[in-house]
Amino acid sequence: MEALLHYAWQHRFFLPEPMRTTDGLPLEIIDTGLHNHDAGPDFFNAKIKIDGQLWVGNVEIHDRSSDWYRHGHETDENYNNVVLHVVRMADCPVETASGRTLPQWEMAVPERLTAQFQALCTDPHYPACRETIGNIEPFAQKSWLCALTVERLEQKTERIAHWLRETAGDWERTFFITLARAFGFGKNAEAFQLWAATLDPQHMAKHRDDAFQIEALFFGQAGLLDPALLQPTQRDEHFCRLEKEYHFLRQKFIISPISPTEWRFLRLRPQNFPHVRLAQMAALYVSGHLSFAAVRECEALDELRKHFIFNTLPYWETHYSFGEKVGKSAKTIDNPKTTIELKNADSIDSDTGKEEKNGTTTSAAEKRIRPNEKRRATCLSRTSIDLLFINAVIPTLFAYARAHHDDERAERALEWLEQLRPESNATVRAWQEAGITARHAADSQALLQLKQHYCDRKDCLRCRFGAYFMQAAPR
Repeated sequence: MEALLHYAWQHRFFLPEPMRTTDGLPLEIIDTGLHNHDAGPDFFNAKIKIDGQLWVGNVEIHDRSSDWYRHGHETDENYNNVVLHVVRMADCPVETASGRTLPQWEMAVPERLTAQFQALCTDPHYPACRETIGNIEPFAQKSWLCALTVERLEQKTERIAHWLRETAGDWERTFFITLARAFGFGKNAEAFQLWAATLDPQHMAKHRDDAFQIEALFFGQAGLLDPALLQPTQRDEHFCRLEKEYHFLRQKFIISPISPTEWRFLRLRPQNFPHVRLAQMAALYVSGHLSFAAVRECEALDELRKHFIFNTLPYWETHYSFGEKVGKSAKTIDNPKTTIELKNADSIDSDTGKEEKNGTTTSAAEKRIRPNEKRRATCLSRTSIDLLFINAVIPTLFAYARAHHDDERAERALEWLEQLRPESNATVRAWQEAGITARHAADSQALLQLKQHYCDRKDCLRCRFGAYFMQAAPR
C-alpha cells in the first residue's frame, strides 16, 4: 500500500478536496519533490504551504503514522529536514530527532486507483497489465524496452566489476569466469562460476597445447574425477587416464577442487550435462580463441562467431558423462559409411561455421567414426553461442567500454544485441501474447529484466507499462 501512496503523491493522484493537516491547518502542495529510491526521506526538496507559510524540505510517506517509530526515524538525524509526514492513517503524532513535531496529512487515494493497483498485485496471470499493453504507443513501448536493456547490461556490469576487483583488474580472468557462468546455462551458472574462480590462468597456460591435460585440469577442479562418485562400470579408460593426470596436476600446482555436490543434473538434457559443457570449455580454451583481447577487437558478429568454433576430444562424441554412452533415444541420420547421432541439438559445421539445419554434414571427424557407432555433435549450437554472446561476451565488452569510457565499444555491444535473434522462452512468449513481440535479443533481454525486477516483485508502479495501466483508470 505504501508504494501506491508514493505513486499517488509523485503524480498528484489524490482527491482534490480542500486539504488540511491533521491539526486542521490549510495545506497547499506546490511541488511534490524528487523521488528518492535510496536511504533517507522518500522525497527531496518538496515545496508546500501550511497555513500560508512556505516550507521547502523533504517528505516522508507511510501507511500509518506509527510506522515513523517502527522504522526508527525519531532518532535518525537524516529526517530532521522533513517538512510533511504523508500517511494513509494518522494514528499518533510524530517527532524528529531534534524534537520538532511534524505536521501530518492523511492522503486520500481515489478508489478506482486503489482498485487498479490491487488488480496488478493480485492478478495470477502474467503479465498483469496485458489488457492495456496494446493501447500503448509503439514508440513508448520501444523507449521502455531500450531503457530496460541498458538497465540489464548495467546490472551485469556490476557483477563483472565485482570479479574484476577479485582478480586485481585482470580482464582476461574476469572474462573467463563470466563466460564459465554463462556455460552453466541457468541451472549450473553458480557452479561454473565457482569452478572457474579456482583455476589459475598461469596453470592453464602451461598446458594449453595439450587438450587432454586441460580436460584433466578442468574436470578435476570441478570435483568430477573422484572414483568414489562413480559405479565401477562408469570408470572407463578415459576417466582413469584423466583421474591419473589430475592427480599429477593437483600435486604440481597444490590446488583443490570444488565439491561435486555443486553440480545440478536433475531435469537436464544430456547435452547440458556439466561433463559436456566442461569438455566444450576445455576445447574452446585449447583452440586459443578464448581470449578477451581477441574478442574485444572483433568488429562484427560473424567475426566473433568464428572464435566459438572448436572440436572436443573424440570421447565426447559418444558420451555425455563418464561411462555413459549416447543412447538409442537420440536422433540419428544416415551416412554412406556411418551413422552419426545428434543429441537434441542443431549443429554448427566446424569448418564453415554454418548452421546445419538437417544435420547432414560430412567432415574430417567422420574418418575417426566407427561403422554404426552412435555419435553426437559436440560443438555448440548457434542458439547456445548466441546465449553465450548475450550473457557473457556482450556484457563484458559493455563493462570494459564503460570502465574505459569507450562510447564506441559500448555502442557496438548494444548493436550486437540488436543483431542477435531474440531468445525463446516462456517470458518472451507471454509478452508476445500480450502484444509485444521481441524483435531481437536486446528486446528479449529487456523483457527478462522487466519480469525479474518489476513483475515478479510486483513493482508495477516503477514500470512504464504498469504506470500506463494505472493512468488508464479515471481519477
